[in-house]
Amino acid sequence: MSAFSDPRVRDQVSPEEWALRVDLAACYRLVALHGWSDLVFTHISARVPGPEHHFLINPYGLMFDEITASSLVKVDEHCTKVIDSPHPVNPAGFVIHSAVHAARPDVTCVLHTHTRAGVAVSAQRDGLLPISQQASLVVGSLAYHDYEGLAVRDDEKARLQADLGDRTNLILRNHGLLTVGASVPDAFLAMYLLEVSCQIQVMAMAGGTPLTMVDPAVIQGASAAAKVATRGQGSALVWPALRRRLDRELPGYAD
Repeated sequence: MSAFSDPRVRDQVSPEEWALRVDLAACYRLVALHGWSDLVFTHISARVPGPEHHFLINPYGLMFDEITASSLVKVDEHCTKVIDSPHPVNPAGFVIHSAVHAARPDVTCVLHTHTRAGVAVSAQRDGLLPISQQASLVVGSLAYHDYEGLAVRDDEKARLQADLGDRTNLILRNHGLLTVGASVPDAFLAMYLLEVSCQIQVMAMAGGTPLTMVDPAVIQGASAAAKVATRGQGSALVWPALRRRLDRELPGYAD
């Protein structure tokens, strides 16, 4: 068991919350495994089932590959701890997440990254270009939010909420990427597609030759095609396989 795990936590939460904790800890580990973490400076949050506005977030200062289900910190909408934890939290880092959760009751998980490719595309005037199959699955539900400095001011929340609207993907200009989902697996798969789209764009633009755009008619039908490709399962098709990979390569996340 990890030095950061607390076996007492499982007895203090519902089975539904524990399952969410395991998925969220797995998501943190997968972000680390894919090289999307930025030391300890980004966050993934998840809304706890129930009428309370309670959320799970990372213990501030732990690397993402160290996070476990029991080490996740449970906070309210003000980022105040609900269950006692020896781990600190980063209230400033919760501004973006609390804004999204407040405006989107349909969202369980908010995933935010500062990857090199994501920040690079966020700095490009035209944003994400529809030049790949992956991008064709993203741009139909993509929004942008202008950079206002470090996200530490509550007054930015309303503008961020308005910019995201009902979309799944958000590019934070000069800052990074954000995805939301009705489940942790949904948010992760959305980020995978957004991140890969950005990586492909950076690589393609480095070639220095004109780029071919995907036909708008193809983009319009991309979501329906994706449902066919995943047999209607979406993220549920890949999530068990991702968990098995973690069990092999980064075990202990479910502690």
